[in-house]
Amino acid sequence: MSSLPSVNWSYPTSVRFGVGRIKELPDAVKATGMSNPLLVTDPGLASLPMVADAIASLRDAGLTAAVFCDVKPNPVDSNISAGVEAFTSGGHDGVIAFGGGSGLDAGKLIAFMSGQSRPIWDFEDIGDWWTRADPDGIAPIVAVPTTAGTGSEVGRAGVVTNEATHTKKVIFHPKMLPEIVICDPELTVGMPRFITVGTGMDALAHCLEAYSAPMYHPMSEGIALEGVRLVLENLPRVAADGSDLEARGHLMSAAAMGAVAFQKGLGAIHSLSHPVGALYDTHHGMTNAVFMPYVMQFNKVAIEQKFERLAGFLGIGGGYRGVLEVVLKLRDDLDVPHTLSGLNVDGGKRDLIAEMAIVDPTAGGNPVELTKDGALEIFDKAQLGTI
Repeated sequence: MSSLPSVNWSYPTSVRFGVGRIKELPDAVKATGMSNPLLVTDPGLASLPMVADAIASLRDAGLTAAVFCDVKPNPVDSNISAGVEAFTSGGHDGVIAFGGGSGLDAGKLIAFMSGQSRPIWDFEDIGDWWTRADPDGIAPIVAVPTTAGTGSEVGRAGVVTNEATHTKKVIFHPKMLPEIVICDPELTVGMPRFITVGTGMDALAHCLEAYSAPMYHPMSEGIALEGVRLVLENLPRVAADGSDLEARGHLMSAAAMGAVAFQKGLGAIHSLSHPVGALYDTHHGMTNAVFMPYVMQFNKVAIEQKFERLAGFLGIGGGYRGVLEVVLKLRDDLDVPHTLSGLNVDGGKRDLIAEMAIVDPTAGGNPVELTKDGALEIFDKAQLGTI
């Protein structure tokens, strides 16, 4: 009798990767059957030449297009509702999700909700809730990432904050996966250093947590290993020289790899980061970066042996401790706050954060069961800086 588990695996979509590939946006849009796309992005990007150039290229190709940018850094449900209204009133037939995590998630969720009759919360990533959706009501999506962090461009879900409860929810459907992705490292060159570091640390968190998650998924585990290496080798290069296109490209790859890998699971880094982000509006990737070593220590008993292999792959001495030291040094070199106070997060909501963390969908992938006491322990150590 075989001891191998029975599991379901799914891998991503068509990706056009390389410097200058943004010029293929009109072709990608036409290939998905769109003639009047809605480009969804955030207000900061909407004012930059790259968005104006994208719209101009679409119109030059005989397509009509409009921009929707009422999107917060941590998208909320009213952003999605307003986007669906813009989609409907403009007679749009698809979405270009353009930007970092907020633009990508909002764009995907607007495309998803454009033809649904039920509330968005009915499609939370719980059990088979995704089957409640009308698949014919999901508009096609082309994704264009402009950061190297979330990997949402190759994901089948979007994260949105419920404004009434201040909780982040993961909305899932297989058809939320973009049909075509354009990964052009040139689009990331203008990112401020803080965003570059935060998004890069988000990609690292995805890869580390996916590698640590207990689910059987050797393909994702292998991808996570290489993703860790790419971030560790290239994030310091990009932080030092934002115009380093080679390093930017490797980080874009690592971001997509992290998102592919984390179908194996995430863990307590994310389950704590989500409520902190929802309650304090912190940058998601930077919040992950703060929690990272404290969660690693919490999980040490379960991941120590696996991290021996990770250390060997990376050429790091000292096994688990060596990997931890590399993470701590990386944070220090990149000016990541060592404690939550560096993100202006106090302990006033620690109990609520712990309660929210243990019911977050990512908590189930943690290699050590995350109880409320465990969540409080991690939070308190991240407050005090105790490794």
